Amino acid sequence: MIELNCPNGQTILFLDTESGLTTQPVTDTDSHFLAWTSDGKAAYLKVDSLGNSHIVRIAPDGTQTFISITAFTYDLTSKPDSKDFTFTFSRGLGSGSEIWLAQRDGKIVRQLYADKFNYISFARFSPDGKQIAFIKIPDSQIPFTVGELWVMDSDGADVHKLANADAGHGYSANWSPDGKRIAFVMRENPQDEKANQSSDALISNIYIVDLVSRKLNQITKFSEGRAETPFWSPDGNTLAFNVVINGRMTVSIASVLSGEIKPLETGSTCCPAWMRK
Repeated sequence: MIELNCPNGQTILFLDTESGLTTQPVTDTDSHFLAWTSDGKAAYLKVDSLGNSHIVRIAPDGTQTFISITAFTYDLTSKPDSKDFTFTFSRGLGSGSEIWLAQRDGKIVRQLYADKFNYISFARFSPDGKQIAFIKIPDSQIPFTVGELWVMDSDGADVHKLANADAGHGYSANWSPDGKRIAFVMRENPQDEKANQSSDALISNIYIVDLVSRKLNQITKFSEGRAETPFWSPDGNTLAFNVVINGRMTVSIASVLSGEIKPLETGSTCCPAWMRK
């Protein structure tokens, strides 16, 4: 899936990685990627966001299914090995946000959690689908704020905070492959008013929290710049992430066991992703 910025708004392309061919499933308006279905055979898109905004599930062959959930949805995630999904939406600035569970293509929905003062962002299921982690971002106009990492059971029970987290750039929490730990980004200078307004003043690092003990393990220890978007290796032993220092972005990996950090490239790079063989 590729999302492009075009003169008339964003648009989605399907890329066939074997042939290199692309198809544009929505041609008459803007389209925004929300999530893949759990089987990877289709994707959820938000379409026509400035007109008749709605959510569809669309396959590479162009088959579309209207999903009858609110057009205010800004985040959606599929439950592993299931047709169920969660969707998160806000009724407007100052109204907070809500996360709901949808079944039968959104025909059956129920609220899992609501917060009057924060945006619930990047809700992500654990690998076994039994828990959901999410980031709370304050419902304010401050560009770069301090948020919180929360987790709850997939039925909305046992909602609790795990740690403070960086909220200004929008980094999702990433579950380890075994579902026992979560990697996330924490802001190191929450009292710096300048960092609330300028990304250049932000200082952040990657941490891991153990779901049982709730113990925090600091992985990176940058005193300037910021570490971003940690991704677990399939074996759960390594994290790949972006590093931004003095406006220059690079990619590094960190051993979860030893703490050793290794830059991967000397040039400007970003956005690592793991391949499974």
